[in-house]
Amino acid sequence: MALSQSLQQKLLQKLSPQQIQLMKLLQVPTANLEERIKEELEENPALEQSDESSDDSFEESREEFENGEEDYETEGSEDEYDNINISDYVHDGDDDIADYRLRDDNYPELDDKQTMPFKVESSLHDTLNDQLGMLTLDDRKRRIAEQIVGSIDDDGYLRRESTAIQDDLAFRQNIEASTEEIEELILLIQHFDPAGVAARDLQECLLLQLDRRKNEGKSVQMAIEILSNYFDEFTKKHYDKIQRGLNIDDEQLRDIIRQIVKLNPKPGGNISEMNKAESYVIPDFFIYNNAGKLELTLNGKNAPDLRISEGYRDMLKEYDRGTKKDKRQKEAVLFIKQKIDAAKWFIDAIKQRQQTLMMTMQTIMDYQEEFFLTGDETTLRPMILKDIAERTGLDISTVSRVANSKFVQTEFGTYRLKFFFSESLSTESGEEVSTREVKKILSDMVEGENKRKPLSDERLTELLQEKGYNIARRTVAKYREQLNIPVARLRKEL
Repeated sequence: MALSQSLQQKLLQKLSPQQIQLMKLLQVPTANLEERIKEELEENPALEQSDESSDDSFEESREEFENGEEDYETEGSEDEYDNINISDYVHDGDDDIADYRLRDDNYPELDDKQTMPFKVESSLHDTLNDQLGMLTLDDRKRRIAEQIVGSIDDDGYLRRESTAIQDDLAFRQNIEASTEEIEELILLIQHFDPAGVAARDLQECLLLQLDRRKNEGKSVQMAIEILSNYFDEFTKKHYDKIQRGLNIDDEQLRDIIRQIVKLNPKPGGNISEMNKAESYVIPDFFIYNNAGKLELTLNGKNAPDLRISEGYRDMLKEYDRGTKKDKRQKEAVLFIKQKIDAAKWFIDAIKQRQQTLMMTMQTIMDYQEEFFLTGDETTLRPMILKDIAERTGLDISTVSRVANSKFVQTEFGTYRLKFFFSESLSTESGEEVSTREVKKILSDMVEGENKRKPLSDERLTELLQEKGYNIARRTVAKYREQLNIPVARLRKEL
């Protein structure tokens, strides 16, 4: 569904610089639009927010404009200054351009100016370095330890070999360290929190966590033995081999498995994912069900009212009324015109962006009306980018940019727009249904299966065919993988 990067680049090559900027602006989600507008306000003094008072920097510019310095020529005769037409810039009513905003009071509780608290964030490496600072190490060993900590990835694993770290120390820090010395410090860092950090693989990571709990009972000790001697069998769920090797029954094995599943396979994730978990999605659209009629609104919270600076227009009016126009004044007027043109273009671009968003989302809402009324994924119709592009008259690349970066909030949850796009699949009756419908039914089948005897791909294919879906086993396997559902053997439980 999404356009390839090479195809997008080819399309961009055919666009003008302004069209490219429009496309980039269209792709900006609401969460980042405010920052983009702030950048434009900082770069262009002729653009301002309607609720802002005129700033001091403009007054300074105006004084400089009115009081020219002596070293400028008093009369400009160059052709580029001779015919300056400013009639399009000095008429009243320019404030109307700010009507582009489709404001909806989506966040009334945030209307008051409030000081928002800043979240103090600490990365995994910050946490490890803090613990490293509490150790008594000489300068050389501390630098080696810092190199090791810097080699740990965001999941908490040390995936670089000791010899590679040894080379890094030699070439980057001019420190000759033996692999034994590096290993010794790795073992020291493995005692840091979170438990399991600095492990070289999953097996070592889980064993490091269990080692801290080895005094909690026999089941923990048995878990250590299983992960030490039967790790491959455990990951492949060959439980019968483990039971025969350790002479344990089903209940004992269940207790051991409960101990293992409590462990964290990504110890660094608790820290590195913390900020992601607290990063809230700001929806670009809101869909409400008003007595069976869907209503669509656009989130305009991060798009402030923009207008052309009144002060800049006044400067042009004063120039237009004047009789003597020296070179400095003409240069200033040309500069002002450029800034006003850029401001008008940006305001129009914001207007076009929001019109495009509304047109695209309205078409998607109409196309998938039944889903937005019921929230039932099985009611989603097959829909591809081309379907929406044809109905809106927009380019497929434009629809793709909207679908990949925007969210819509419904009474059933918040969805990325690309969620509503899917290919079609034929039923026995010849009806075309969405592949998402088939995936939902497949997911429900797996969720309701007997975990002691999970359904194989062949059996899932048979059940779907019995429901009238014309589907092959390899397609079932592909959908299962896309849903991150493991094969039947790995879904088996005791």
